[in-house]
Amino acid sequence: MGIQVDVVRVFTDPTGRHGNPLGIVDATQVAPPDRQRIATTLGYSETIFVDVPEAGVTTATAQIFTPAAELPFAGHPTVGVAWWLTDRGLPVDTLAVPAGDVATHTTGDYTWVRAKPDWAPEFTLHCEPDTAAVAAVAATSFETGHHYVWAWAGEGTIRSRMFAPELGVPEDEATGAAAIRITDHLRRDLHITQGRGSKIVTRIVPDGWIEIGGQVRRDRPVTV
Repeated sequence: MGIQVDVVRVFTDPTGRHGNPLGIVDATQVAPPDRQRIATTLGYSETIFVDVPEAGVTTATAQIFTPAAELPFAGHPTVGVAWWLTDRGLPVDTLAVPAGDVATHTTGDYTWVRAKPDWAPEFTLHCEPDTAAVAAVAATSFETGHHYVWAWAGEGTIRSRMFAPELGVPEDEATGAAAIRITDHLRRDLHITQGRGSKIVTRIVPDGWIEIGGQVRRDRPVTV
């Protein structure tokens, strides 16, 4: 039998367009040594393997993989799996990932997670003069590292793109970890449009935490 992979798009726009595809796998289907191989085969910027909790349990444990490496934390997988669990009638308030415990909650159509900036990878931040300059950047400009290209697009609003070739992700459609890093760098709440038109909202909260939130839509499942 194949492995069932649920797919959601995380950080869609208000009409449900765009968003970053995420593969979600019940961890009981795949032994830990095989998870990197499955993530590589799927090819999503991230795939998350979650120990689905029993009803009434408010914590779920998860592992996150890019096509090339495991990550201790990532934003779009934690937002996506928090929404997915709630959609299944199994809402949790904590996601335990290798970086630490990620608090999560839902407000209206938005799913939120809370994380520390130092849980995210280091990004080289490239501030461009305007949004046209952001759009003009070619993914082939970057061969190594993690790069976040951005420009102001209005008060508290930025336009961005992210490139992470070392993780097997030439360009990422919507990146929660980078949103946390840029929010910490600018020290203000942000509305971010990334990639083709994905939407991310960030908030600075007390004691050094940052929240990221957005809308999630279910996509077609796949089998590997």
